Amino acid sequence: MSAPRPAGRAAAAPRTGPRAVEKKHTVTLIPGDGVGEDLADQVVKVIQATGVSIGFDRQLSGRRAQAKSGSPLPESLFESVRKNKVALKGVISTPIGAGYESPNVQLRKRLGLFASIRPVRNLPGLKARYENVDLVVIRENTEDMYSGIEHEVVPGVVQSVKVVTEQASLRIARAAFEYATRHGRKSVACVHKANIMKQADGLFLDCFRRVAGEFPSIRPSEVIADAACMQLVLDPYRFDVLVMGNLYGDIISDVCSGLVGGAGAVPGINVGEDLVVFEATHGDAPELEGRDAAGPLPLLVPAVHMLRHLGEAEAADRIMKGLGAVLADGSRLTRDLGGDSATSAMIEAVVAAMPPPVPAPGA
Repeated sequence: MSAPRPAGRAAAAPRTGPRAVEKKHTVTLIPGDGVGEDLADQVVKVIQATGVSIGFDRQLSGRRAQAKSGSPLPESLFESVRKNKVALKGVISTPIGAGYESPNVQLRKRLGLFASIRPVRNLPGLKARYENVDLVVIRENTEDMYSGIEHEVVPGVVQSVKVVTEQASLRIARAAFEYATRHGRKSVACVHKANIMKQADGLFLDCFRRVAGEFPSIRPSEVIADAACMQLVLDPYRFDVLVMGNLYGDIISDVCSGLVGGAGAVPGINVGEDLVVFEATHGDAPELEGRDAAGPLPLLVPAVHMLRHLGEAEAADRIMKGLGAVLADGSRLTRDLGGDSATSAMIEAVVAAMPPPVPAPGA
């Protein structure tokens, strides 16, 4: 699994004049629906302000793509992500009760993005229920209740099928222990309901136990899903890395987001064998589309993690310092953060508060 970490690419050639410099990185940009286009424009401004050389291959998706090509996920989008290996993505809408699978789920399946990694940490300056939270939710992305297998048995009776396979369960458990090892974590907790779903969750738990034996330096533990929610709210500091199936992961990710300030404070990092998609986890907010009023955190925070993955940690640190200063000051915040500023005004404030780049050695 290609975990989110610096890509180790070669440094860009120094500028020798006004001529164009070849882009150091190319990233697929998928704005998504609703305010996605607005936020994508603003986040690109922040990234460009760091001076990092990134080319964005912008791809239509969702309603706009449906109107143009007949599909919310055109083939050109998949080709772009497979080529560039890294993508920054907004939310693609799925109408409630729609008769088709979520495009976000479809994208993860087709690209083999089997792990969702949610680092849950406090943002500097953002008010939250807890301080100094530092845990990671790792969610299996490809099966479980999100397999989308449903049918009507008889009129008035609908059956949804939960799919759990040994292959996917072993893969996500191993990804969690490898992540813990690589990042100096001490423990991995398996979240399950094997007390009720003895075969499906029983298989997931058995796979977790088998993989745990391969990592004697990491302490394994097991917690029932509903108890995990209660314990997270009471004392989030007891957890380090948590691994779970798709549905529990969806719910617990949002519980954890609430601990540190809301959905916009936590990035979605979807990981495959050689692809990483950094995505907003917040709703598309169609009522704010084109109004310059949406909060920028849902796409800005994943973009910062994307920069770190690309080996641009210095640029990521500068954005976070600028963002922290704006959040702490409080005078240029959007409505969702308790202020009344426009999205563009908050972004301008972040850019203005960013410290200057650190000079290269010998410069």
